[in-house]
Amino acid sequence: MIEARLHALLRAVPVAMLVVDRQARILGANEPAEALLGAVPGGRPFVTVLRHPEVNAALDAVLAGQERARLNVTLGAADRRVFCEVTVTALQAPGLLGAAVVIEDRSRDEETEQMRRDFVANVSHELRTPLTALMGFIETLRGPARNDPAARARFLDIMEREAGRMNRLVADLLSLSRVEQDERRRPAQNLDLAGLLRSVVATLTPAAAAAGVRLELQGAAGKVPVPGDADQLVQVFHNLVENALKYGGGGGVATVTLERLAHEPVLRGPAWAVSVADQGEGIDQQHLPRLTERFYRVDTHRSREQGGTGLGLAIVKHIVNRHRGRLRIESERGKGSRFTVILPEQIGRI
Repeated sequence: MIEARLHALLRAVPVAMLVVDRQARILGANEPAEALLGAVPGGRPFVTVLRHPEVNAALDAVLAGQERARLNVTLGAADRRVFCEVTVTALQAPGLLGAAVVIEDRSRDEETEQMRRDFVANVSHELRTPLTALMGFIETLRGPARNDPAARARFLDIMEREAGRMNRLVADLLSLSRVEQDERRRPAQNLDLAGLLRSVVATLTPAAAAAGVRLELQGAAGKVPVPGDADQLVQVFHNLVENALKYGGGGGVATVTLERLAHEPVLRGPAWAVSVADQGEGIDQQHLPRLTERFYRVDTHRSREQGGTGLGLAIVKHIVNRHRGRLRIESERGKGSRFTVILPEQIGRI
């Protein structure tokens, strides 16, 4: 009877759990425990199932009279390490003396915390560089360059650029925060995608001319109604076209193309694809999977010189996700790059 109740209890627990007797021999283990540790035959010493000194020391302490022990450990083989919280609790029920060992996978929490630490470190680094420059120039202007008009003008120009860089970074951080807050909320309004693209291209044509790039728009005649947030999609295509102008190389062509896909397999229905292609240096394949990470840059120095914050493609990714779309990046060194945003024709069909 007790054994049947024990196994029923183990089956009901959604996290990995093992129960041992007073001699630290296995009485039972549930499926999540076996998924984590492998097969766990009854009657085996616990130490042969989980060879972790800290966990075994905690189990010994509980079996010796301590009520509970809790610790954080990393379990698994070298190719699959799992950060876990292990709780060992004494069992003193009639006919069931021993301990329960509960193992909770905290890898996702640890990854989230690591992302937070990395994000704070990156933001601090990105702000520290222009702030250090500003403080240095202010000190110089108060001292050696106080009465040097040429140096004062040059330093003020640099300070203006650095302040603008900080302003862009703060603006992108706020934008990323707003986009992440809205990501689970589907756009409720329809917009004219073709008209939106015509507006973006018209706005950036002067910048293209200044960069020595010819900006072309193809397939955007007439109206193309799609569900979407107009402000956010303007931000997406403005960002992608600006990148094509910055990194596409002077003397080349940047092309924005709109085309309908009768059936997009991943979106399970008709969709519209907007491609932004350039004729620049291209990007090595090894960088492509990481381009949408926050603060990831292929060429850090060049990106900063061009005024990039390292957040643009992260913002693009989150906006596209909110629209239940896809972002596809294709590039080859020496052959340019193509960024394609695929938006469903009707979000309700996904």
